[in-house]
Order: sequence, then C-alpha cells, then structure tokens
Amino acid sequence: MSETTDLEGKSIALECRDLHKHLGEREMRVHVLRGVNLKLYQGEVSAIVGPSGCGKSTLLYLLGLLDRQDSGQILINGEEVPPDKDGAHTRTRGEHIGFVFQFHFLIPEFSAAENVMLPMRKLGRLADQEMEDRARSLLSDVGLGDKTHRLPSQLSGGEQQRVAIARSLANLPSVLLADEPTGNLDVKNSLMVFQSLTQLATEKGQAVLIVTHNPELAGRCDRILRMQDGQFID
Repeated sequence: MSETTDLEGKSIALECRDLHKHLGEREMRVHVLRGVNLKLYQGEVSAIVGPSGCGKSTLLYLLGLLDRQDSGQILINGEEVPPDKDGAHTRTRGEHIGFVFQFHFLIPEFSAAENVMLPMRKLGRLADQEMEDRARSLLSDVGLGDKTHRLPSQLSGGEQQRVAIARSLANLPSVLLADEPTGNLDVKNSLMVFQSLTQLATEKGQAVLIVTHNPELAGRCDRILRMQDGQFID
C-alpha cells in the first residue's frame, strides 16, 4: 500500500470517510455512527472519549476490520480497504492493524514469547527463528526480556497486558487500536502499560488510537477526540 500525506505533510496511516453504522432491526434499529470522518497519523497517539453508548467501540471495531460499515470508506496508507471477499479483511488486518483490548486474551498454555509469535505465525512471512527473535525483542522492549518463557499464570496483570502490547506489534502494523487497554488495571500498572504502548508505537511509527474513560491517560495523548451520539464534537 502506498503512503499518503495531508496538507501539512503528515503521513496518514488510516483514514475513514463518512462512516455510518446501524445496529438492531426494525423498531430497535439504532443509528450508532453518523457520518464519522477521521485521520490517524504516523507516530501520533489519539484518544477517543465520550459517554457509554456513543459509538466509540463500534468505530474502533470498524476501523479494525472486525465489523463492516453500512456506508463510507476506510483507507489504510492511502488505499481503500476492499470489500471483504476471499478473506481480504483478514489479510489486511493481519498485515496492517494491531489490537490491544481491556482483557489480554493470552493463551494460558503458551509462554509469553509463544503468545507474541501467534500473529507472526498466522501471517506466515518469517521463519521460526526470526519469529522467536522478534518476540524476544518486543518482550524486552516492554520490560519482560527475562520472562519470555513464563506462562500467563506466572505473570501479574500488568505484565500480561504488556505481553498483549508486544503481541499487537508483532507484525509491525501501520495502526494500533486499543479499547480500554488499562481498564482492568490499578493506577500504577495503568500508567506503566500506557507508557509502554505509546512509547513503542510512536518509536516504530505506528498511528495509535485509544478508546478510554480515563481522563488522565487521554490527557497524555497527542489528540483527544470527543464523541457524542455517533459523531465527533468540538
């Protein structure tokens, strides 16, 4: 995919144009997203804040190609994501998008390194030793270089979430999407996980979009995007 820039010369990693999404059927049908437009830039961290039910997580799932919009466009590195035919969304997601959720979703029987290697195995571009080396490097980046062989049950909650961050960066994605990544952690671990997430992603040139209810963490981002009733306000 080719790179695109805006009028200020900033590289746009992901863009959406006039996204609409409905949920429910008939009289229960709700217009969740109402023509959302957004640009995410390389090396920049943005936070979406807003009340529950305003459409934050719905937007995140659309941008992550985990769901489909009713209308509108999503572009990654300047190219529109095609309709989901023959696994196109799965391939694009594996190549260009990393995820961090509120719960780490680590496989309990796998070591930290093996969990980080999972996206690489699915993409299938690296040899086993290359995958292992990258997993070790990423775990070292999040301060877990001495715990690569530990199972999730042998790690604290904050450490498990840092493994999830390393896993999200495994395929060097263009965009990192995080849905309440610190929502299940105490204050100390929340800050540590947030710092690991944002520092690594910006150093590696990813665009980062975080959905959070934590005003302190949102205030540490480069941009705060306020959502209400399926639209950005401000």
